[in-house]
Amino acid sequence: MSSHAFDAAGLARGLLREALPRRWAHSQGVAARAAQLAPVVGAEAKVLEQAAVLHDVGYAPELVVTGFHPLDGARFLRRRGDVGERVVRLVANHSFALLEAEERGLQAELEAEFPLLDEQLLVDALVFCDMTTTPYGEVTNAEARIEEIRGRYGDDSVVGRFIQRAAPRIQESVRRVRGAAAAAGVSL
Repeated sequence: MSSHAFDAAGLARGLLREALPRRWAHSQGVAARAAQLAPVVGAEAKVLEQAAVLHDVGYAPELVVTGFHPLDGARFLRRRGDVGERVVRLVANHSFALLEAEERGLQAELEAEFPLLDEQLLVDALVFCDMTTTPYGEVTNAEARIEEIRGRYGDDSVVGRFIQRAAPRIQESVRRVRGAAAAAGVSL
């Protein structure tokens, strides 16, 4: 089904606003960053905006199954039947989720169910949006966001180990998006 057939923001709001208000604020900020990238991603802007606002729905208490939010969220979105497959796969793989899945023993499941899109700019754009937005929905830089995550979870946690491994890849994605934005005349 078309990814245009549903209200992504309304769905995310319903799942996160009351239960996890800070996560909802972050999701709104990530979606706002995605809107800024519309001229950079062109025809893919709607896909990016939907994935951006939905990327953390797997944290919603009623959706938690594995405890790994990209996988739980993507499974929920796929079951709905009205969310485009590319949006679902972006949610499943956002911000180098495969590296965290490996830490959790879920890499094979994630790869088998939700293969990474072969659309580098779109994948990078979602990384950029997520990793340049604070937990409160404010704009930040990737370095500060990585440090915030490390501080919140601790370096010896699953998330801490993952973010340290992912940091160079995150920063490279952010550089590529900044380069594409500059080439498109978009100021970030």
